[in-house]
Amino acid sequence: MDGIGPKRADRIVAGWAEQKVIREIMLFLHSNGVGTSRAVRIYKTYGADAVQLISENPYRLARDIRGIGFRTADQIAAKLGIEKTAPIRVRAGISFALAEAMDEGHCGLPVEELEPLAENLLEVPRALVDLALGLELQDGTVIADNLDGRRCVFLAGLYRAEREIAERLEALAVGKTPWPMIDAAKAIPWVEKRTKLALAESQIEAVRTALASKVLVITGGPGVGKTTLVNSILKILLAKTVTIALCAPTGRAAKRLSESTRIEAKTIHRLLETDPRTGQFRRDENNPLDCDLLVVDETSMVDVPLMRALLRALPDRAALLLVGDVDQLPSVGPGQVLADIIASGAVPVMRLTEVFRQAAESRIIVNAHRINQGLMPDLTPVETGDFYFVDAADPEEGVRKVLAVVRERIPKRFGLDSIRDVQVLCPMNRGGLGARSLNIELQRALNPPGENRIDRFGWTFCPGDKVMQVENDYDKDVYNGDLGVVWRIATEEGELVADFDGRKITYGFGELDELVLAYATTIHKSQGSEYPAVVIPLTTQHYPMLQRNLVYTGVTRGKRLVVLVGKRKALAIAVKGARTRRRWSKLREWLAGGDRRLGGRSLKDSDAQASENGHCANPP
Repeated sequence: MDGIGPKRADRIVAGWAEQKVIREIMLFLHSNGVGTSRAVRIYKTYGADAVQLISENPYRLARDIRGIGFRTADQIAAKLGIEKTAPIRVRAGISFALAEAMDEGHCGLPVEELEPLAENLLEVPRALVDLALGLELQDGTVIADNLDGRRCVFLAGLYRAEREIAERLEALAVGKTPWPMIDAAKAIPWVEKRTKLALAESQIEAVRTALASKVLVITGGPGVGKTTLVNSILKILLAKTVTIALCAPTGRAAKRLSESTRIEAKTIHRLLETDPRTGQFRRDENNPLDCDLLVVDETSMVDVPLMRALLRALPDRAALLLVGDVDQLPSVGPGQVLADIIASGAVPVMRLTEVFRQAAESRIIVNAHRINQGLMPDLTPVETGDFYFVDAADPEEGVRKVLAVVRERIPKRFGLDSIRDVQVLCPMNRGGLGARSLNIELQRALNPPGENRIDRFGWTFCPGDKVMQVENDYDKDVYNGDLGVVWRIATEEGELVADFDGRKITYGFGELDELVLAYATTIHKSQGSEYPAVVIPLTTQHYPMLQRNLVYTGVTRGKRLVVLVGKRKALAIAVKGARTRRRWSKLREWLAGGDRRLGGRSLKDSDAQASENGHCANPP
């Protein structure tokens, strides 16, 4: 053909062939219920072999593709004719059961809990589960080890991540501080003069410890002076030209840290420089952070994989300061890193308990400490107070009163905006007073859907709606828990644009499963955030979730106003009950000594030992 040379002709043929392959893969995936955005992800991962690889083992999708879980892979497998009792399915189901446990915060499970869980989830006989578990242990996909005298099974990645955290913390803790010795007797009066704040005895002791320690944990509830203490430490170290990096798990927490220290703070994901193509971090042991001190705020929110990533990226010379309230809910992800570090006794811990006079005037702070101590909060109504309880006899009355409080009473009495300033925080998603149901009611009351709307994935989105990102999207640089507002809906382009703190983020309509309405959210999702006003519905319907640290975390999210709505009995159940549920994690045991220090073995030695003991382990 005129004007087309052989090279260009070859490129055209190759391009056409590639498009044909992509089209075939898309048709195969669409016919098996996979949407376009995930189909693209699958093609990028598997290339031209996608159909063959998925046909051979559809369960690899749950392992390899971000955003695809066991249930989606299982639907594809069923369409491909794979039986429920097929070994390939039951073996994948072991990891699925452990992933379900991971969603509850566990790093592993005792065998006697794992096997019935897998049996119920997969609907197969226990004997098949037992056989599949043995094969998965042989392959090293999962690892068995003893924890508190019980045989537990862990996902291999989490098992190694907890062990690596323990080894890194121990190695850091024994090193020299990256700054020369500082005379605390001179530095403390100097910093008090600079800040015009007199430090309490407990804060002075904490400053002394921080100046002499390579690793330090500072913990305590609201109003105990954590911010003042951290600022004093940073001022002293900055005067010694120490290079400091500050981070927090969420955008809101990082912003608060920046405001309180006047030093730039980043989210952990931004600090570690996420690669949007892979979801991996660019900062690691081969490309470490450039800092002498890393300060991590809201550490109770940091899960096992994220803490491992942070410690990998921390240079050996650097010091580490972990700050957080250990009595809040543990991380949404697996593990209880801060609680385990504190309980292990492996690193210095400063626990601040004295509530300062100014903070003690806030009923929010006083009642938060009462709740944390297992005491009922003071619910006496006070005209100029910041803490209220509104009685509601049943969930139906509770919904009506939540709507009235958010839409009318708070704006009228306190001059706050119902959408921007007020956040409803629920113990759980389900039920009439759960986050899902209340979101629909609050949207109807505060921003009724008009003609300009889009219905997707069970939600109706309209301009002006408050929304939350519910999964990490590295391409868009928005992360699980980030709050935004719908700015524009472009029906013809098939796009929704949301505003996240001044950043406009565009979603194709097929990507809207990443967003949910956020007039109401769960207390878990609110971690690391503060709001001018919070409204917390509490009902005996929420019984499974009524724990002391859940209500404590919810109450401490409110800056100017906290309103509880519901039954006093539900509040009493939460306050008097257990502080929290047991999480199966091995970090505390390893840090405290445990089996890992026998003979001072390294990671590889302990893997070999695990195999000798009949435990299977992957090479790290």
